[in-house]
Amino acid sequence: MGLKLVFCGTPEFAVPTFEAVIAAGHEVALAVTQPDKVVGRKMELQAPAVKRAAEARGIPVVQPEKIKHNEEFRAQLEAIRPDAILVVAYGRIIPKWMLDLPRLGNINLHGSLLPKYRGAAPIQWAIANGETNTGVTTMRIDEGLDSGPLLLAEMQWIAPEETAVDVFECLADVGAGLMVKTLHGLECGTITAVEQNHSEATHAPILKREDGWMDFSRTAQQIYNRWRGFQPWPGAYTLLRGKKFIAHKMCPATGVSGEPGEVLVDQGRMFVACGQGTAVELLDVQTEGKRRMSAAEFLRGFQVRPGERLGS
Repeated sequence: MGLKLVFCGTPEFAVPTFEAVIAAGHEVALAVTQPDKVVGRKMELQAPAVKRAAEARGIPVVQPEKIKHNEEFRAQLEAIRPDAILVVAYGRIIPKWMLDLPRLGNINLHGSLLPKYRGAAPIQWAIANGETNTGVTTMRIDEGLDSGPLLLAEMQWIAPEETAVDVFECLADVGAGLMVKTLHGLECGTITAVEQNHSEATHAPILKREDGWMDFSRTAQQIYNRWRGFQPWPGAYTLLRGKKFIAHKMCPATGVSGEPGEVLVDQGRMFVACGQGTAVELLDVQTEGKRRMSAAEFLRGFQVRPGERLGS
């Protein structure tokens, strides 16, 4: 027999789990998502991915600005009397009254192998830090930051060339299956929640624009990993002659060295020297006010001076 659920989620990452629990026979009585947001240069109002998915299925949607002291929202959830509240990339702190409401608790799908990478950007920081594996974890939410008891987890390898975009897509699908297994185990009483080892916790803070700044004192591999992790935002950028210079695509290089930040040109290819005698090759770039282009095209139209450096 299926469970009655309230589903709290916002971005595309949450949609596979939303679809999977419905396909498994559970009833999503209400979808809770963040308000529509203005996006893009045209300032168009865009609905969150979970809202679009719920409306396509005729499932009621609410988008409260705040939830902690929202009596109308509280009454709505209490009237539903859900067996569980699922939380997948919702983007709001769950108040205690919500934690106490369902008999099976508030179940969160988190994009890391907890207790590693607690916080808002676990997938991005795992890649940026050069991890070779990550995973997804289901847990019961408590009043701390991703500190609740663990239910199930599944590990996934990170390929050397994969970006955060690739890993997000993979973990969204893996996590959907894991949530279905978790609900089945909770329903059958075959899952025992296990307390986290809090001494092993690491933090994955929300990304800031300045995280995309390329510090060429780092090694080429470190710079490449950060570029991979910070896709699509904040990406990787620096300055060239005082103007913003974006590296849209890059890879570590061999056989090239120079002073950190020094631009090196060889047969139409563009390299930048990094720390410890390493270098990256820039493949696609964009200067401030210009379109994205290949490094080869950029070099044909932009005279790079010998010894010129990025970063100023």
